[in-house]
Amino acid sequence: MSKILIAIPCMDQLPAPFAQSLAMIRKPDNDDVACSFQMGSLIYTSRNNLALQAFQIEADYVFWLDSDMVFPQDLLVEMKKEMDEKGLDFLTGLYFRRTPPFTPVLFDKLEVDEEGLCNWTDYKEVPDEPFKIGGCGFGAVLIKTDVLWDVQCKFGGMFNPIANMGEDLSFCWRARQCGYDIWCDPKFELGHVGYTVINRKFYESYRSVHPDREDA
Repeated sequence: MSKILIAIPCMDQLPAPFAQSLAMIRKPDNDDVACSFQMGSLIYTSRNNLALQAFQIEADYVFWLDSDMVFPQDLLVEMKKEMDEKGLDFLTGLYFRRTPPFTPVLFDKLEVDEEGLCNWTDYKEVPDEPFKIGGCGFGAVLIKTDVLWDVQCKFGGMFNPIANMGEDLSFCWRARQCGYDIWCDPKFELGHVGYTVINRKFYESYRSVHPDREDA
C-alpha cells in the first residue's frame, strides 16, 4: 500500500469547477490518500510547506494540483498506474495557458547559464505519446516523495525561485540536476479555468486561426 498526499497551494477561495473535480476524484485501490491545502500569497512557500508535510506523514507520492484545474475523476488513479507500470519518478499531465497564445505549460531545453539566468523553449506542438521534457508547470504533477527529498538534501528550498524562473521550473531544473527525468503523457489532459476552459481542442483551434502569433 502506498501513501499519497494531494497537495494544493491556493488563495482563500477556490473556483467551483476545481472544487467539483476534486470532490469527484477517485482514489487508487488500497492506497492511503490524504489531501492538504496550503493558503498563501507566495506560491513557492506554499509548495515548500506542502512538501515538508509529505515528509512528515511519510507519503510515498505527492499529487500536485493547482486550484484552477478541471480534470477527469480517474486522473490520479491512471497517473499512479502509469508511474508504477513504467517505473517513472515524475509525471505531468497536459494543460494549456489560459491567456493567448494558449501554449502548453511544458518546456524544453531548460537550462541555467553561466551568469545564473535561465533559458528554455516553449512547446507549441505536443506529441500524442509520452515524452520527456525539460520542465513543466505544476498544475497536475504526480511525483515520488524521494525526488522531493533528494532535491531538498542537495539544494534546500526545493521550490525557491532561481533568477528569472518561477518556482515550478526552478524545481524541475533542480530535479534534473539530481538525475531525474520528467515525463509528460498527453492523454492525461486537464482544463485550465479562465474565462473559458482552455484545453487541447481550444488551443489547436486557436493555432489554426493564429499560426504565427508568439505573444504571451
